[in-house]
Amino acid sequence: MNSEELRKLFIDRGALLNGHFLLSSGLHSDQYLQCALLLSDPQIAEKLGKALAERLKEKPDLVLSPAIGGIVIGQEVAKALGIRHFFAERENGKMVLRRGFSLSQGQKCVVVEDVVTTGGSSKEVIDMADSKGVQTLSVLSIADRGSGPHQFRVPLESLLKIKIETFNPANCPLCREGTPAVKPGSRPSIDKEALPLDSLENGRPTP
Repeated sequence: MNSEELRKLFIDRGALLNGHFLLSSGLHSDQYLQCALLLSDPQIAEKLGKALAERLKEKPDLVLSPAIGGIVIGQEVAKALGIRHFFAERENGKMVLRRGFSLSQGQKCVVVEDVVTTGGSSKEVIDMADSKGVQTLSVLSIADRGSGPHQFRVPLESLLKIKIETFNPANCPLCREGTPAVKPGSRPSIDKEALPLDSLENGRPTP
């Protein structure tokens, strides 16, 4: 799957959204990639997992991913590689392994995320692995929507590179307009005005 095919898939599944979004990084954005809509289809999830696994030059011992966004795609990458998958959860503001997951010194891992923006969550998982003596080979993501270079000490491989502008809340033009910010996933359904980018023609929804 190349980047154009994946971008089209986001659009066709209504997973490339317009609106006013509060990202997990604390930044605001007028567009959002809703990977959960893609990954809800097991066949698509499997295909994306295989595509990411094929980007690796060295097979790791396990896959690590940050909850919640990295859980499904992390499992699919691990399945494609035939290895285990652990996910880290935030506890008291820190990424930790729970549920009986444990790391062993000398292991090698890859960190898998759905979408990378600032890369903060993935970096926390890398730091956690480092603290246990586990070497991180690379970071894999379905999409990289960051606007600048990431501060990873390892390579980042993404199936889709897409530039989506983000705003500091103090300087957000959407906030100045009075548009309410929505945290994706916090509502049971998407607002009708939050339509796929390519479904808009002359400012109006196309059939």
